[in-house]
Amino acid sequence: MLQPRILSRKSLISSQTTLNTLRTYATVADPLKPTTSTGATVSFEPAYSSPPAYRKDENVILRTYKPRTPGIRHLKRPINDHLWKGSPHRPLTFAKVGHGKGGRNHTGRVCVRHRGGGHRRRIRIVDYMRKEPGEHVVERIEYDPNRSAHLALVTDKKKGAEGKKSYIIAAEGMRAGDVVQSYRAGIPADLLKSMGGALDPGMLAAKTAFRGNCLPLHLVPLGTQVYNVGSTKNKGAVFCRSAGTYAIVVGKDDKAGKAFKHVSVRLQSGEVRKVDKDACATIGVSSNPHHHFRQLGKAGRSRWLNIRPTVRGLAMNACDHPHGGGRGKSKGNVHPVSPWGTPAKGGYKTRRKRNINKWVVHERERNQGKRRSGKAA
Repeated sequence: MLQPRILSRKSLISSQTTLNTLRTYATVADPLKPTTSTGATVSFEPAYSSPPAYRKDENVILRTYKPRTPGIRHLKRPINDHLWKGSPHRPLTFAKVGHGKGGRNHTGRVCVRHRGGGHRRRIRIVDYMRKEPGEHVVERIEYDPNRSAHLALVTDKKKGAEGKKSYIIAAEGMRAGDVVQSYRAGIPADLLKSMGGALDPGMLAAKTAFRGNCLPLHLVPLGTQVYNVGSTKNKGAVFCRSAGTYAIVVGKDDKAGKAFKHVSVRLQSGEVRKVDKDACATIGVSSNPHHHFRQLGKAGRSRWLNIRPTVRGLAMNACDHPHGGGRGKSKGNVHPVSPWGTPAKGGYKTRRKRNINKWVVHERERNQGKRRSGKAA
């Protein structure tokens, strides 16, 4: 009769130590204390890499909740413990009332579907111009129900607590106590004097290109990440204002002996756009970059956000939608269209025809040039 082999405690310990010595691939070195072959500790400097090309590549840590109710089982939120817990600065707000809450026009008709209801809100007056010179202190970072990014309440540093207050779009990493400054009104005299009375681009960038500072685009170094980008002179920001967005300054129209007029910036969509050299731009990335990873968890939370339900056209009656009616799941051999009959697929309303036509003409001219060169040879 075969008996199972029974190992003693001593033999078990010896076999375990043998396995540990063989499995060298499973050992993990302590990253905080790197050592050489002799065992000496090596000091190192942490390497800071550029942000990922796509925001989906980041390791996102969201706050989850114990599923005490079905509504919070799937609820996930970004962790923003630094936000102000109180009310907004009342003088910089006004109530959001009227037809604008429900997607109605001036006659009361629905012109934007799937909107209505929601919690009461107050509109925050945001300073997109950043014309006020001088240093401003960030009092607090606030949540704004009217946008995805966070706001920063700033106060003029010279006048102290009684100085003029304003709201700006907060940069990622900005906290209470930070000092930001705007250089749209010009370079301060003391800064120019510290550079020797002459404008040194490298030294100017080293002293002004900090997170949250607002500069004219011609003063921003190439390759810098900016948000709240304007398009024209003496106007506010129009690009990269939502959460986690930024543009990159990729070029300046430098011409020999001529002053350039435009600066090229690459937007989030990949589009490279020319904007005025005196347009505004804020250094950094817009705050709350993990906003698009959140999960509301229940339908009621959408209703609080002024979002009404969306119903498929296939589930409607024939009088309500071109896909409606019929017996069972059928849209009557109709191509996908909107409720008003506009084609919903194929880029009928979304394709930029003028760009496609330019591309077609360019390809046609290039092919004709190849044919001519082939005949000449």
